[in-house]
Amino acid sequence: MSTLLPKLSARSHFMINPFDSRFEESLLQNPYDLNVWLRYIDSKRASLSSSLSSPPSSLSSSSSSSSLKALYTLYERSLKHFPRSYKLWRMYLQERMISLRGRPVTDKRYEVTANTFERSLVYMNKMPVIWMDYLALLSISCKGTLTRKTYDRALQALPITQHERIWNSYIDWVKKFGVSTSIIQVYRRILMFDSTIHRENFISYLEEIENYGECAIQIVACLDDSNFTSTNGNTKHQLWMHLCDICSEHPEECSNVIDVDSIIRTGIDRFTDEVGGLWCKLAIYYTRLGMFETSRDVYEEAISKVITVRDFSLVYDSYVRFEENVLSVKM
Repeated sequence: MSTLLPKLSARSHFMINPFDSRFEESLLQNPYDLNVWLRYIDSKRASLSSSLSSPPSSLSSSSSSSSLKALYTLYERSLKHFPRSYKLWRMYLQERMISLRGRPVTDKRYEVTANTFERSLVYMNKMPVIWMDYLALLSISCKGTLTRKTYDRALQALPITQHERIWNSYIDWVKKFGVSTSIIQVYRRILMFDSTIHRENFISYLEEIENYGECAIQIVACLDDSNFTSTNGNTKHQLWMHLCDICSEHPEECSNVIDVDSIIRTGIDRFTDEVGGLWCKLAIYYTRLGMFETSRDVYEEAISKVITVRDFSLVYDSYVRFEENVLSVKM
Protein backbone atom coordinates (compact mmCIF):
# COMPACT_ATOMS: atom_id res chain seq x y z
CA MET A 1 0.00 0.00 0.00
CA SER A 2 2.85 2.40 0.84
CA THR A 3 4.27 1.96 -2.65
CA LEU A 4 1.22 3.72 -4.06
CA LEU A 5 1.83 6.94 -2.12
CA PRO A 6 4.53 8.42 -4.42
CA LYS A 7 2.26 7.97 -7.46
CA LEU A 8 -0.56 9.68 -5.59
CA SER A 9 1.63 12.60 -4.61
CA ALA A 10 2.79 13.11 -8.19
CA ARG A 11 -0.77 13.09 -9.38
CA SER A 12 -1.96 15.57 -6.74
CA HIS A 13 0.88 18.08 -7.41
CA PHE A 14 2.07 18.49 -3.85
CA MET A 15 4.39 16.65 -1.53
CA ILE A 16 2.85 14.54 1.19
CA ASN A 17 4.18 15.44 4.63
CA PRO A 18 4.08 13.05 7.59
CA PHE A 19 0.88 14.63 8.90
CA ASP A 20 -0.89 13.96 5.58
CA SER A 21 0.25 10.36 5.15
CA ARG A 22 -2.30 9.02 7.61
CA PHE A 23 -5.11 10.69 5.66
CA GLU A 24 -3.75 9.41 2.36
CA GLU A 25 -3.59 5.87 3.70
CA SER A 26 -7.17 6.11 4.94
CA LEU A 27 -8.30 7.38 1.56
CA LEU A 28 -6.50 4.58 -0.25
CA GLN A 29 -8.50 2.14 1.82
CA ASN A 30 -11.82 3.98 1.35
CA PRO A 31 -11.84 7.04 -0.92
CA TYR A 32 -15.61 7.45 -0.39
CA ASP A 33 -15.37 8.28 3.30
CA LEU A 34 -16.48 11.91 3.43
CA ASN A 35 -15.42 12.40 7.05
CA VAL A 36 -11.81 11.56 6.17
CA TRP A 37 -11.84 14.13 3.37
CA LEU A 38 -13.27 16.78 5.69
CA ARG A 39 -10.65 16.09 8.37
CA TYR A 40 -7.94 16.18 5.71
CA ILE A 41 -9.21 19.53 4.45
CA ASP A 42 -9.36 20.94 7.99
CA SER A 43 -5.76 19.87 8.49
CA LYS A 44 -4.71 21.65 5.30
CA ARG A 45 -6.65 24.77 6.25
CA ALA A 46 -4.96 24.83 9.67
CA SER A 47 -1.57 24.51 7.95
CA LEU A 48 -2.47 27.38 5.63
CA SER A 49 -3.60 29.58 8.53
CA SER A 50 -0.32 29.03 10.36
CA SER A 51 1.71 29.95 7.27
CA LEU A 52 -0.35 33.14 6.81
CA SER A 53 0.11 34.15 10.46
CA SER A 54 3.92 33.84 10.27
CA PRO A 55 6.07 37.00 9.73
CA PRO A 56 6.03 38.08 6.06
CA SER A 57 8.98 37.04 3.91
CA SER A 58 9.56 35.73 0.42
CA LEU A 59 9.88 32.22 1.82
CA SER A 60 6.65 32.42 3.83
CA SER A 61 4.83 33.92 0.83
CA SER A 62 5.96 31.02 -1.35
CA SER A 63 4.96 28.56 1.37
CA SER A 64 1.47 30.04 1.78
CA SER A 65 0.97 30.05 -1.99
CA SER A 66 1.91 26.37 -2.25
CA SER A 67 -0.30 25.57 0.77
CA LEU A 68 -3.23 27.32 -0.89
CA LYS A 69 -2.68 25.38 -4.12
CA ALA A 70 -2.48 22.16 -2.12
CA LEU A 71 -5.78 23.01 -0.42
CA TYR A 72 -7.48 23.69 -3.77
CA THR A 73 -6.08 20.44 -5.17
CA LEU A 74 -7.44 18.57 -2.18
CA TYR A 75 -10.89 20.07 -2.73
CA GLU A 76 -10.79 19.07 -6.39
CA ARG A 77 -9.80 15.50 -5.47
CA SER A 78 -12.61 15.20 -2.93
CA LEU A 79 -15.20 16.59 -5.35
CA LYS A 80 -14.31 13.92 -7.91
CA HIS A 81 -15.63 11.39 -5.39
CA PHE A 82 -18.47 13.56 -4.03
CA PRO A 83 -19.59 15.83 -6.89
CA ARG A 84 -23.02 16.31 -5.31
CA SER A 85 -21.78 17.26 -1.86
CA TYR A 86 -23.17 20.68 -1.04
CA LYS A 87 -20.87 21.01 1.96
CA LEU A 88 -17.71 20.43 -0.07
CA TRP A 89 -18.73 22.80 -2.86
CA ARG A 90 -19.73 25.47 -0.37
CA MET A 91 -16.45 25.25 1.51
CA TYR A 92 -14.41 25.23 -1.70
CA LEU A 93 -16.20 28.23 -3.19
CA GLN A 94 -15.88 30.19 0.02
CA GLU A 95 -12.13 29.53 0.01
CA ARG A 96 -11.99 30.82 -3.55
CA MET A 97 -14.00 33.92 -2.65
CA ILE A 98 -11.84 34.70 0.38
CA SER A 99 -8.70 34.58 -1.75
CA LEU A 100 -10.12 37.40 -3.93
CA ARG A 101 -10.36 39.94 -1.12
CA GLY A 102 -8.40 43.07 -1.84
CA ARG A 103 -7.59 42.03 -5.41
CA PRO A 104 -8.53 44.10 -8.49
CA VAL A 105 -11.33 42.83 -10.71
CA THR A 106 -8.83 42.38 -13.54
CA ASP A 107 -7.08 39.61 -11.58
CA LYS A 108 -7.27 36.24 -13.38
CA ARG A 109 -8.41 34.62 -10.13
CA TYR A 110 -11.86 36.13 -10.69
CA GLU A 111 -12.24 34.22 -13.94
CA VAL A 112 -10.95 31.01 -12.35
CA THR A 113 -13.42 31.39 -9.47
CA ALA A 114 -16.27 32.08 -11.89
CA ASN A 115 -15.40 28.88 -13.79
CA THR A 116 -15.41 26.99 -10.50
CA PHE A 117 -18.91 28.30 -9.78
CA GLU A 118 -20.05 27.18 -13.22
CA ARG A 119 -18.74 23.67 -12.55
CA SER A 120 -20.50 23.58 -9.19
CA LEU A 121 -23.83 24.59 -10.74
CA VAL A 122 -23.81 21.43 -12.84
CA TYR A 123 -24.71 19.66 -9.59
CA MET A 124 -25.79 22.53 -7.28
CA ASN A 125 -28.26 24.32 -9.57
CA LYS A 126 -31.08 23.89 -7.05
CA MET A 127 -29.12 25.55 -4.25
CA PRO A 128 -29.98 29.27 -3.93
CA VAL A 129 -26.96 30.05 -1.72
CA ILE A 130 -24.58 28.93 -4.47
CA TRP A 131 -26.41 31.11 -6.97
CA MET A 132 -26.33 34.10 -4.60
CA ASP A 133 -22.59 33.74 -4.02
CA TYR A 134 -21.95 33.46 -7.75
CA LEU A 135 -24.10 36.52 -8.46
CA ALA A 136 -22.22 38.47 -5.78
CA LEU A 137 -18.95 37.56 -7.49
CA LEU A 138 -20.23 38.68 -10.90
CA SER A 139 -21.56 41.94 -9.42
CA ILE A 140 -18.11 42.72 -8.05
CA SER A 141 -16.59 41.86 -11.43
CA CYS A 142 -18.76 44.57 -13.09
CA LYS A 143 -19.90 42.25 -15.88
CA GLY A 144 -23.38 43.60 -16.60
CA THR A 145 -24.65 41.34 -19.37
CA LEU A 146 -23.22 38.17 -17.84
CA THR A 147 -24.69 39.06 -14.43
CA ARG A 148 -28.13 39.72 -15.91
CA LYS A 149 -28.11 36.44 -17.80
CA THR A 150 -26.97 34.59 -14.68
CA TYR A 151 -29.86 36.07 -12.70
CA ASP A 152 -32.20 34.79 -15.40
CA ARG A 153 -30.58 31.35 -15.25
CA ALA A 154 -30.99 31.26 -11.48
CA LEU A 155 -34.70 32.05 -11.78
CA GLN A 156 -35.12 29.34 -14.38
CA ALA A 157 -33.26 26.72 -12.34
CA LEU A 158 -34.66 27.36 -8.86
CA PRO A 159 -38.19 26.45 -7.72
CA ILE A 160 -40.57 29.39 -7.45
CA THR A 161 -40.55 29.19 -3.65
CA GLN A 162 -36.89 30.28 -3.78
CA HIS A 163 -37.41 33.17 -6.19
CA GLU A 164 -38.04 35.93 -3.66
CA ARG A 165 -34.45 36.25 -2.47
CA ILE A 166 -33.21 36.18 -6.08
CA TRP A 167 -35.65 38.91 -7.13
CA ASN A 168 -34.71 41.18 -4.21
CA SER A 169 -31.04 40.82 -5.09
CA TYR A 170 -31.82 41.30 -8.79
CA ILE A 171 -33.61 44.61 -8.14
CA ASP A 172 -30.81 45.91 -5.92
CA TRP A 173 -28.15 44.98 -8.48
CA VAL A 174 -29.93 46.39 -11.53
CA LYS A 175 -30.59 49.69 -9.75
CA LYS A 176 -26.91 50.03 -8.88
CA PHE A 177 -26.02 49.16 -12.48
CA GLY A 178 -28.09 52.18 -13.50
CA VAL A 179 -29.53 51.29 -16.93
CA SER A 180 -33.14 52.53 -16.81
CA THR A 181 -34.45 50.27 -19.58
CA SER A 182 -33.09 47.19 -17.79
CA ILE A 183 -34.54 48.36 -14.47
CA ILE A 184 -38.00 48.80 -16.02
CA GLN A 185 -37.86 45.37 -17.65
CA VAL A 186 -36.83 43.71 -14.39
CA TYR A 187 -39.61 45.48 -12.49
CA ARG A 188 -42.19 44.40 -15.06
CA ARG A 189 -41.06 40.80 -14.64
CA ILE A 190 -41.02 40.91 -10.86
CA LEU A 191 -44.58 42.25 -10.84
CA MET A 192 -45.68 38.98 -12.44
CA PHE A 193 -44.13 37.20 -9.46
CA ASP A 194 -45.38 39.47 -6.65
CA SER A 195 -47.10 42.77 -7.43
CA THR A 196 -48.14 43.68 -3.89
CA ILE A 197 -44.65 44.40 -2.56
CA HIS A 198 -42.87 45.87 -5.56
CA ARG A 199 -45.45 47.88 -7.53
CA GLU A 200 -45.27 50.99 -5.36
CA ASN A 201 -41.47 50.89 -5.44
CA PHE A 202 -41.74 50.69 -9.23
CA ILE A 203 -44.06 53.71 -9.25
CA SER A 204 -41.59 55.70 -7.14
CA TYR A 205 -38.74 54.79 -9.46
CA LEU A 206 -40.74 55.80 -12.56
CA GLU A 207 -41.40 59.19 -11.02
CA GLU A 208 -37.68 59.59 -10.31
CA ILE A 209 -36.79 59.02 -13.97
CA GLU A 210 -39.83 61.07 -15.11
CA ASN A 211 -41.47 58.21 -17.00
CA TYR A 212 -44.97 59.43 -16.22
CA GLY A 213 -46.79 57.37 -18.84
CA GLU A 214 -45.64 54.05 -17.36
CA CYS A 215 -46.17 55.51 -13.87
CA ALA A 216 -49.83 56.22 -14.68
CA ILE A 217 -50.28 52.68 -16.02
CA GLN A 218 -48.95 51.18 -12.79
CA ILE A 219 -51.16 53.37 -10.59
CA VAL A 220 -54.20 52.33 -12.65
CA ALA A 221 -53.18 48.69 -12.09
CA CYS A 222 -53.17 49.35 -8.32
CA LEU A 223 -56.63 50.91 -8.50
CA ASP A 224 -58.05 48.09 -10.61
CA ASP A 225 -56.78 45.43 -8.20
CA SER A 226 -59.47 44.88 -5.57
CA ASN A 227 -56.99 42.97 -3.37
CA PHE A 228 -54.26 45.61 -3.53
CA THR A 229 -52.91 46.76 -0.16
CA SER A 230 -50.41 49.59 -0.09
CA THR A 231 -47.13 48.79 1.64
CA ASN A 232 -46.63 52.54 2.17
CA GLY A 233 -50.01 53.03 3.81
CA ASN A 234 -51.62 54.85 0.87
CA THR A 235 -55.38 54.57 0.44
CA LYS A 236 -57.20 54.15 -2.85
CA HIS A 237 -58.31 57.77 -2.53
CA GLN A 238 -54.71 58.99 -2.23
CA LEU A 239 -53.62 56.87 -5.19
CA TRP A 240 -56.49 58.19 -7.28
CA MET A 241 -55.68 61.82 -6.47
CA HIS A 242 -52.01 61.16 -7.18
CA LEU A 243 -52.95 59.71 -10.57
CA CYS A 244 -55.07 62.76 -11.37
CA ASP A 245 -52.18 65.07 -10.42
CA ILE A 246 -49.82 63.19 -12.75
CA CYS A 247 -52.34 63.28 -15.60
CA SER A 248 -52.98 67.01 -15.27
CA GLU A 249 -49.30 67.92 -14.90
CA HIS A 250 -47.98 65.62 -17.64
CA PRO A 251 -50.84 65.28 -20.15
CA GLU A 252 -48.78 64.43 -23.22
CA GLU A 253 -47.16 61.36 -21.62
CA CYS A 254 -50.40 60.11 -20.06
CA SER A 255 -52.86 60.76 -22.90
CA ASN A 256 -51.19 58.15 -25.10
CA VAL A 257 -51.46 55.30 -22.58
CA ILE A 258 -54.67 55.82 -20.55
CA ASP A 259 -58.08 57.47 -20.92
CA VAL A 260 -57.46 60.51 -18.71
CA ASP A 261 -60.89 62.10 -19.26
CA SER A 262 -62.70 58.95 -18.19
CA ILE A 263 -60.46 58.43 -15.14
CA ILE A 264 -60.91 61.97 -13.80
CA ARG A 265 -64.67 61.92 -14.43
CA THR A 266 -64.90 58.61 -12.56
CA GLY A 267 -63.08 60.28 -9.67
CA ILE A 268 -65.58 63.16 -9.76
CA ASP A 269 -68.45 60.69 -9.38
CA ARG A 270 -66.70 58.65 -6.67
CA PHE A 271 -65.08 61.28 -4.41
CA THR A 272 -67.68 63.90 -3.52
CA ASP A 273 -65.24 65.83 -1.30
CA GLU A 274 -62.85 66.46 -4.21
CA VAL A 275 -65.30 67.42 -6.94
CA GLY A 276 -64.13 71.01 -7.44
CA GLY A 277 -60.44 70.09 -7.47
CA LEU A 278 -60.98 67.24 -9.94
CA TRP A 279 -62.95 69.44 -12.35
CA CYS A 280 -60.05 71.91 -12.27
CA LYS A 281 -57.53 69.14 -12.93
CA LEU A 282 -59.55 67.95 -15.94
CA ALA A 283 -59.67 71.48 -17.34
CA ILE A 284 -55.94 72.00 -16.72
CA TYR A 285 -55.26 68.69 -18.50
CA TYR A 286 -56.89 69.98 -21.69
CA THR A 287 -55.28 73.41 -21.29
CA ARG A 288 -51.79 71.92 -21.22
CA LEU A 289 -52.63 69.88 -24.31
CA GLY A 290 -53.47 73.18 -26.05
CA MET A 291 -57.17 72.29 -26.35
CA PHE A 292 -58.49 75.62 -25.00
CA GLU A 293 -62.03 75.29 -26.27
CA THR A 294 -62.38 71.85 -24.66
CA SER A 295 -60.95 73.26 -21.44
CA ARG A 296 -63.50 76.10 -21.52
CA ASP A 297 -66.32 73.58 -22.06
CA VAL A 298 -65.10 71.62 -19.01
CA TYR A 299 -65.18 74.77 -16.85
CA GLU A 300 -68.70 75.60 -18.04
CA GLU A 301 -69.86 72.05 -17.33
CA ALA A 302 -68.28 72.12 -13.89
CA ILE A 303 -69.95 75.42 -12.95
CA SER A 304 -73.33 73.99 -13.90
CA LYS A 305 -72.85 70.76 -11.93
CA VAL A 306 -71.02 71.64 -8.69
CA ILE A 307 -73.24 71.88 -5.62
CA THR A 308 -71.20 73.32 -2.76
CA VAL A 309 -69.93 76.88 -2.46
CA ARG A 310 -66.41 75.61 -1.91
CA ASP A 311 -66.39 73.65 -5.16
CA PHE A 312 -67.95 76.56 -7.06
CA SER A 313 -65.30 78.97 -5.80
CA LEU A 314 -62.49 76.57 -6.75
CA VAL A 315 -63.80 76.10 -10.27
CA TYR A 316 -64.68 79.79 -10.78
CA ASP A 317 -61.27 81.05 -9.60
CA SER A 318 -59.49 78.52 -11.84
CA TYR A 319 -61.75 79.52 -14.76
CA VAL A 320 -60.93 83.20 -14.26
CA ARG A 321 -57.17 82.50 -14.18
CA PHE A 322 -57.52 80.44 -17.34
CA GLU A 323 -59.29 83.25 -19.20
CA GLU A 324 -56.79 85.83 -17.96
CA ASN A 325 -53.90 83.68 -19.21
CA VAL A 326 -55.55 83.19 -22.60
CA LEU A 327 -56.24 86.92 -22.88
CA SER A 328 -52.68 87.86 -21.95
CA VAL A 329 -51.31 85.47 -24.57
CA LYS A 330 -53.57 86.98 -27.27
CA MET A 331 -52.61 90.52 -26.28
